[in-house]
Amino acid sequence: MPKKAQVRNSSFRTETGKIGCILSVCGAIMGVVMKMLGDLHIHMILDGVFYRAAIDAQREAPCDHLIRSRLADYRARGVTFLRDGGDAWGVSLRAKALAGEYGIDYRSPAFPIHLCGHYGAFIGRGFSDLTEYRALLDEVSAGGGDFVKLMISGLIDFSRPHTLTEEGIPSELIRAAISLAHERGFAVMVHANGDRAVNAAVDAGVESVEHGAFLHEETLAHLAETKTLWVPTLSTIGNLIGCGRYPDAVLCPLLAEQQEKAAFVATHGGRIGLGSDAGAFRVLHGQAALDELAYLKQALGAAADAVLSEAEDYARARFRR
Repeated sequence: MPKKAQVRNSSFRTETGKIGCILSVCGAIMGVVMKMLGDLHIHMILDGVFYRAAIDAQREAPCDHLIRSRLADYRARGVTFLRDGGDAWGVSLRAKALAGEYGIDYRSPAFPIHLCGHYGAFIGRGFSDLTEYRALLDEVSAGGGDFVKLMISGLIDFSRPHTLTEEGIPSELIRAAISLAHERGFAVMVHANGDRAVNAAVDAGVESVEHGAFLHEETLAHLAETKTLWVPTLSTIGNLIGCGRYPDAVLCPLLAEQQEKAAFVATHGGRIGLGSDAGAFRVLHGQAALDELAYLKQALGAAADAVLSEAEDYARARFRR
């Protein structure tokens, strides 16, 4: 059995036992020297403001000036490892090609893959059957992708408690897609929320689960037992608090809940990775890595550096051809 990390998670409840709203993560860790880590989940094509305009700006061709400015900012902040979730317009691949000039190890899946009619069309490439999926795997390989990114569930509906925009694709298809990617020698990252999608992916041997909202204890234990990398992207929740777009009454308990669950997985020997989903709304490139580190340090306490460093070492070693 792996040695369990010692994780502090008692700060997430009020005196009455109710989950409290975390108003200032940075304030909670003032005076703590933070080791800078890589960001295991970004989207270079997105800008953290408005996804449609950001995509339109690089739809015809990647913008080297914009990519270089972001890479320079990451380097200035001490970030030397980036794992992109990919896009259908070659921006992440162009960033990968330029990143070495900035001393950054950059990994890309080329583009995310989704089942037609399900979440992912705004940024990825779709398939209708496994024949089309195999053809997309060929494209990832030919294009220089380092791993496969699969979209297998919906998004969090931030306007209502414990709600997803859709349940996701069938479990048997999740298992088949992961198996076929593994046959090609790819590690697999999945966008996944909810117990069914996450368990199907973990059962198929997926290497990384992104987001992972609304998971019950049995699923969390499954993640820990299998040492599946979980990247909870807390910034996509915490950075929305106070912006007025979604109710804080939904966001605050959800952030606290996800922090407690990350602590549970870590204390049971699982892998928790620092990935901000930079480019998502209010999750700004460069700064988002610091935001995510702050949220995770609040969740994991003194164990954070060791837990996060081990997860990054795993990602560096596994998410490459």
